[in-house]
Amino acid sequence: MEEIDITLRADGIQKKVISPGEGELSTFPNGTKVKFHYRTSLCDGTVLDDSRTMGGCSKPMELILGKKFKLPVWERVVTTMREGEIAEFTCDVKHTALYPLVSLSLRNISHGKDPLEGQRHCCGIAQVHSHHSMGHPDLDKLQANPQPLVFALEMLEVLPPGSFQLEVWAMTDEEKLQVIPQMHEEGNALFKSGDISAASEKYYSAIACLKNLQMKERPGDDHWIKLDLMITPLLLNYCQCKHLLGQYYEVLDHCSSIINKYEDNVKAYFKRGKAHAAVWNEAEARSDFAKVIELDPSLETSVAKELRAMEDRIREKQKEEKGRYKNLFSYSSKASAAASTG
Repeated sequence: MEEIDITLRADGIQKKVISPGEGELSTFPNGTKVKFHYRTSLCDGTVLDDSRTMGGCSKPMELILGKKFKLPVWERVVTTMREGEIAEFTCDVKHTALYPLVSLSLRNISHGKDPLEGQRHCCGIAQVHSHHSMGHPDLDKLQANPQPLVFALEMLEVLPPGSFQLEVWAMTDEEKLQVIPQMHEEGNALFKSGDISAASEKYYSAIACLKNLQMKERPGDDHWIKLDLMITPLLLNYCQCKHLLGQYYEVLDHCSSIINKYEDNVKAYFKRGKAHAAVWNEAEARSDFAKVIELDPSLETSVAKELRAMEDRIREKQKEEKGRYKNLFSYSSKASAAASTG
């Protein structure tokens, strides 16, 4: 271990063991999967990220060694740890310059967003030197002024190659394209079984996978468009799930993004119309439903059903509001009468 520590220090990494862990140190061949919790801090103790609290839940980091993770220093330091070990690594700036981009992706994932949201279509180094805000003041500050960071890691599990099923994020581009139809079918099966939340997650994973591939293409090129046409039906299915889960404004955002690119997508208009109706946007709902009939007159019966449902909800809402106002007026009258006789 002393030899490892000397090698680390020579490369600008200082290791402090908090708890030594158990068993023999793995040789960590390429393809090894490691699971660990992490807490990232500035040298003054300010915490930037903590996998135990990020996104309101505790989710450990998973890395497959040899897959060229954006933050190579993490691959370097985990190979010095035993299962159960807890250690702090203070790393020089040369190892931490790309951390703001990695942190942004991890934060996006923890909140159910596209991992690449907020990142420009350029290489990591170019983004580090750009003035584009990442949407997080602490990351903007760190990007403008790179500095050493302290990574506190707890090694939970070390899995040798071949002992686990490869996850999508660890696949090659070709493997990702091959697995998308399977993920689509799995999402459909979960939806049909009534597990809407799990179906939503499956569709989201497939969308994120395709968007990751799309980021490598020039917007508008043939392959970019081909990937976008694969994303669209998955995104519509995702919107269906989100509608059933009551997340109507997310449906509005996604359907609008589809319509902005594909003005004749009748399903996007139909789902957006239903979402508008759900949040009492009557005029917008009627406009979208009218567009649905214009694009596909065979859906007139379905549209009429949605319009009747919306109108019934509006009448019921107006009736409830009228009752509340009536009770309020009645209470006010009684209060005035009591005051005049008191």
